[in-house]
Amino acid sequence: MKAFKKRGALTHFQILSEISKQDPHLKQKDLANTLGITIQAVSENIKTLIELGYITSKDGRSPYKITQAGIDKVKKDAISLRKYSDSVLETMNHYKTIWPAIATEELKKDDIVGLYMEDGVLYAHKKEENATGLVLDDAEEGMDVSLTNLTGLIDMSVGEVTVIIVPTIKDGGSKACDLDLIKNVYDKGTNTGEPIDKVAVAGTVSRAVVKKLGIPIDIEFAAPQATANAARKGLNVIAICVGDMSKAFTRELEAEKIKFNIIDGAK
Repeated sequence: MKAFKKRGALTHFQILSEISKQDPHLKQKDLANTLGITIQAVSENIKTLIELGYITSKDGRSPYKITQAGIDKVKKDAISLRKYSDSVLETMNHYKTIWPAIATEELKKDDIVGLYMEDGVLYAHKKEENATGLVLDDAEEGMDVSLTNLTGLIDMSVGEVTVIIVPTIKDGGSKACDLDLIKNVYDKGTNTGEPIDKVAVAGTVSRAVVKKLGIPIDIEFAAPQATANAARKGLNVIAICVGDMSKAFTRELEAEKIKFNIIDGAK
């Protein structure tokens, strides 16, 4: 939106728009209240607009009158603003109504497909599901497909999280960890016996532990938030964190109402 790139350009537009209403009693105080800026700022902007030839005023005081050049300026900027707003609205509408999924078979435009979630990923196929969508473009098997008109509910259970707290480096670090316990928890899975889908780590000691145990790291940045997000999508997560870092995980999980249990990973 080039018209408003210069500093103060939007304020100029607003002041000119108010003055164009031809209120003979319009004061700088009124403009300040309307625009949410100081009277001093209004005064400085009016001086600039007078110098640019967009408004006229006797001794810099009201009544202010907009010139033809000012009218042309407002029209031009208003058109620019409208075009920008229209493009933003079009983008937002497009964003809200089109969803991506992975096609599990070849799909054609206008196919009605069933939707299901697996390992945190949305899939589309021609089989019947509780949720459906309309295919917008042809898609090959295994590729992304754009969908619209989503209806129904996607069958998706919430995963569980196991938080293992390991000692800080001051308390011995990885040397003070019960590595057999941690490996057993990972191999055993959740309390209900389901396998662990993702492993999250927070802290250097945690990295050292999983590396020593040969456990792959799936989540390492913004781990508490990413862990909760993965669990919301039905994934079971084991989160290995150092000391008080566990508090960030429990806060996030409690806020999202996700089931979790905490295990002390020290010897």
